[in-house]
Amino acid sequence: MKPALHHQARMRRVLEHIEHHLHQPLNLDELSRVAACSKFHFHRQFSATFGLSVQRYIQLARMKRASYQLAYRAAHSVTGVALDAGYAAPDAFARAFRQRFGQSPSSFRLTPHWQPWLAALEPLNHARSTLMHPVYNANDVTIRTVPATPVGIMSHRGDPALLGATVQRFIAWRQAAGLHPKNSPTFNVWYSERQPASPDDYHVDLCAGTRGPIEAHGAEVVAGEIPGGRCAVLRVTGHTDNLEPAALFLYRDWLPASGETTRDFPVYCQRIKFFPEVPEHETVAEVFLPLR
Repeated sequence: MKPALHHQARMRRVLEHIEHHLHQPLNLDELSRVAACSKFHFHRQFSATFGLSVQRYIQLARMKRASYQLAYRAAHSVTGVALDAGYAAPDAFARAFRQRFGQSPSSFRLTPHWQPWLAALEPLNHARSTLMHPVYNANDVTIRTVPATPVGIMSHRGDPALLGATVQRFIAWRQAAGLHPKNSPTFNVWYSERQPASPDDYHVDLCAGTRGPIEAHGAEVVAGEIPGGRCAVLRVTGHTDNLEPAALFLYRDWLPASGETTRDFPVYCQRIKFFPEVPEHETVAEVFLPLR
């Protein structure tokens, strides 16, 4: 293995270890052993690789998981989220959460301020998605004929920074409708790029598979369908917040070399394993490029 790839593999092991043990104490000795590196050099290598210290990375990873539990998992109590984040008392967690995101945990649960939340987590997301970006090749793509799937659709149009609020409403609707992800497939259909030239042009549909009539949630949920047919499918494991690199690979690299042509339906994904139910590096999504 080339030295650069060997270094990256060691750092990946460290990130996976951190995510598996976010609810436990983590120290420099332990992480340097995982990296097979001297503890006297490990923290500098980590900072040089990811652009932030080990301790800050751990704190941000814990706060990201805690914020997901607060916003999207109503069954998790604030006290339980605090303990899971490694805090012995809810008040210490509340102070740290407010310092990071500008809101108390209870306030964030009710009305998250998504733009400050995104800004606070940008160093973490940059470390994961930019510095440790995935590499795909043609062998990772399969061609699959998929059946048509009836779905309930909630559209998000406008600033992608506010997508979290739509996700909250979508989760609340599917829970009320009894459409649990274990028996109701989850899809995202992208009608725009992840970061269009104008935020107003951003458009994504959040979809849950259904077996019967759709119970409307105000005027937000409508009945629709993920059409059946041939698709190029690329499976992505780990840090599936940003699937744009996978979609770009299909369009830029795989499609021109394949001799295939696209069908008149946008690229979409199916979410299979979700954060925070599993650590972020174990999340799974499949990206579908519809073909003729």
